[in-house]
Amino acid sequence: MKTKIFTIAFLLFTAFIFAQNTISGKVLDQKGKPVPGANIYIDGTYDGATSSETGDFSFETTATGNQTLVISFLLFETFKKEIDVTNFKDQSLKLRENVNALDAVVITAGTLESGDKARVSVLKPLDIVTTAGSAGNIIAALQTLPGTQTVGEDGRLFVRGGEASETQTFVDGLRVAQPYGASTNNLPTRSRFSPFLFSGIAFSTGGYSAEYGEALSSVLLLNTQDEPDQNKTDIALMTVGLGIGNTQKWKKSSFSINTNYINLAPYQAVIPQNVDWNNPYQSIGGEAVYRYHFERGIFKFYAAFDAEKFDLNQKNVNFVDPVRTDLNNNNFYLNASYKGDFGTGWQLTSGISYGYSKNKVKYDINDVDSNENAAQLKLKLRKNISNYFKLSFGADYFITKFNENFDDNISIKTSNGYDSNIAAFYTEGDILFSKKLAMKVGVRLSNNSLLDETNFAPRASMAYKVSKNSQFSFAYGDFSQTPVVDYIKYSKYHQFESEKASHYILNYQFTKPGQTFRAEAYYKDYSNLVQYNTRDIQYNSVFNNNGSGYAKGLDLFWRDNNLYKNLEYWISYSYIDSERQYKNFPNMATPNFVANHSLSIVTKYFITDWKSQIGFTNSYSSGRPYNDPNQTQFMNGKTKSYNSLSFNWAYLLTTQKILYFSVSNVLGTQNVFGYDYAKLPDANGVYNRQPVLPTADRFFFVGFFWTISDNKNENQLKNL
Repeated sequence: MKTKIFTIAFLLFTAFIFAQNTISGKVLDQKGKPVPGANIYIDGTYDGATSSETGDFSFETTATGNQTLVISFLLFETFKKEIDVTNFKDQSLKLRENVNALDAVVITAGTLESGDKARVSVLKPLDIVTTAGSAGNIIAALQTLPGTQTVGEDGRLFVRGGEASETQTFVDGLRVAQPYGASTNNLPTRSRFSPFLFSGIAFSTGGYSAEYGEALSSVLLLNTQDEPDQNKTDIALMTVGLGIGNTQKWKKSSFSINTNYINLAPYQAVIPQNVDWNNPYQSIGGEAVYRYHFERGIFKFYAAFDAEKFDLNQKNVNFVDPVRTDLNNNNFYLNASYKGDFGTGWQLTSGISYGYSKNKVKYDINDVDSNENAAQLKLKLRKNISNYFKLSFGADYFITKFNENFDDNISIKTSNGYDSNIAAFYTEGDILFSKKLAMKVGVRLSNNSLLDETNFAPRASMAYKVSKNSQFSFAYGDFSQTPVVDYIKYSKYHQFESEKASHYILNYQFTKPGQTFRAEAYYKDYSNLVQYNTRDIQYNSVFNNNGSGYAKGLDLFWRDNNLYKNLEYWISYSYIDSERQYKNFPNMATPNFVANHSLSIVTKYFITDWKSQIGFTNSYSSGRPYNDPNQTQFMNGKTKSYNSLSFNWAYLLTTQKILYFSVSNVLGTQNVFGYDYAKLPDANGVYNRQPVLPTADRFFFVGFFWTISDNKNENQLKNL
């Protein structure tokens, strides 16, 4: 009897200890629709199930008391909830979308990104050097994108009705005060930077982040490579000079350097020029990047230098004899930056940059010597509060010292310049409401000691995903910038204010593998623009900040590599309507760098049998306005349309040896950029003029490029 009682008690105790509870319910999304295929389980056990087509699930567990129920599914955030296993039955559980998924919405208004980390790559670093007509110039390649203007006599970036000075360039988040090479009147310049050291490019045509200031129109963000692929040496022999580069890679660090020497004298001895050179352009320069990887961050040190000189005679409609310009420029730039994670969800970005530029220019007998020292200190913190909210805040400090000395070597010696210190604080929040809706809100507060003013600039943007492949974005922002050096160097005589602009941008973007379409409408409102009352800028001009203006337009972009095997092409079109009353304009008028219509067509095709890549680029823009003093209406003239067809051909002699050929303006179109008029009329009361022409009708280039690398497969095709 005792045995039976013991047996029954043991069985009852065992049943009690190993009693199984049933967990059941339904998995839904935020809209109440069932989520099939979700994994549901008790944390720390093997007890669980998978939701059915209707979202239902049910399983048994031996766990008791309060436990953590976990639900995971690829497209949703992992769900965790503490439950009482004895009472959890027929419960409805809602999952939130994973806003960090690859198909989540991204804010695109005003920004054209590229690089490994860009969600949608509109212009890749490879495109900088394989676009016909770019000649490896970052700026020339960007001019094939919508929103830019081709100003052939200048060579810098003109964006959406803005002067070239309204675009700022940043390397690894730090400003470059002198991003362009030396130049003189109507002689185009080019970017100082070699494309192959950069892995990513973000070109903001407006509405950019509160992190960046001192730019009225746009910012160009260049990011150096975090890690090179392998050890290699690059050798270049060109019709315009030679270059050599080397990369060394170690366990935690790497170092890349490239140097080049350019001398146009041999080339110009063969190819006729529209410029009378005494000594053609020569330069020697180089860049270097050192990288070190810490456990949770990366340190980069970037340095670049170049020395340039040229001597030429330029015809001037105001003088019988040409004006001789002899220019020497030395430029140096460096920055050091660190980016890394710390704590829980925190990211630190800090850095310092310094730029030095020295110009010695002789205009006939007049000497103009100038030097500029510019530095920036930057600190930024970013905190991932949650998957739905990210907070950024930081500060930067700009220091600029400029000095210019003028000597006519007869009786006049003057010195002008300025010291400027700008302190700024900014904060910005990224709010992800869902995979379909995102918003960025920020503000920038800056104080300029030279102008004795403080500016408050709010910025906001948002995006809504309307389908798997398309979305709308909107951006708004206020922007301010110190007047350019041509004005501000006279600050000891005059009190200036910051120039200002407000941007409104509406963007639509469609993307799928191999295809991108963008349409963007914008409006820019300018205020506080500098005006003066003389024909030319001079120390005794009467300046004010009463100028104003606007720019409005539409930009279209289409890129495709699905149409035909080995063919890639893009088409960009821009329409702009812009007027200003600034400088010495007597009334509102369209500036002379604005063309109402611009169209670029870029094609690249790889011919396997020929081991060749060929490319064509055709750039067109309608006529630009100019002022004819022989007429009563201001800025009433208009040049003929601009058109240039360029071609390039890269031939692989071997895997690592490339022969490259390119020619710009193949058809020899006689483009005219504008007209320079005499300051005084002749005896008949007529103001004579001379056309502003390209330095040459065509530019031919031939180069041999050889790469020596560990894997014996690397070549410089991406750098051409």
